[in-house]
Amino acid sequence: MKRVLVAGIGNVFLGDDGFGVEVVRRMDPAALPGSVVVADYGIRGVHLAYELLGGTYDTLIMVDAVEVEGPPGTVAVLEIDDDPAPDAPPPVDGHGMHPQAVLDLLRKLGGGVGRVLLVGCRPQVIDEVMGLSEPVAAAVDGAVAAVTALARDEAARQEATRQDKERADA
Repeated sequence: MKRVLVAGIGNVFLGDDGFGVEVVRRMDPAALPGSVVVADYGIRGVHLAYELLGGTYDTLIMVDAVEVEGPPGTVAVLEIDDDPAPDAPPPVDGHGMHPQAVLDLLRKLGGGVGRVLLVGCRPQVIDEVMGLSEPVAAAVDGAVAAVTALARDEAARQEATRQDKERADA
């Protein structure tokens, strides 16, 4: 059975870069189907790539601070193509990798994931400071709800696909 992985990404020592980590920390696993795994990857992008290499996950939902349209605290959901960036070797940094670098490394290692969604929040402060800025902190609860809904929808989509395949094979 394929699963959904919700991965919080970011560095809690760099202000709003800790957005993804805070969102997954506040998620309630009991509110999610058993096929959804929620994990804090923080700055361990290489570990995330290797986790995905196992082929266990059909959907990856990454949660991170990213430059989306709008003022700081704006949350957006983006669908990401997991194909590698053209002619760009993946930057491997054991202390942090941006979402596309994780996917580029995964592809270079011979893996892939069926669907990749990024729930991003526009940061206000990316400096050596603990804690989220006011607008990003205010966006966390809404992001938790959005990620929870996305994870449920993806799990339901996967289950429907599995049932359709079983009916077709019968």
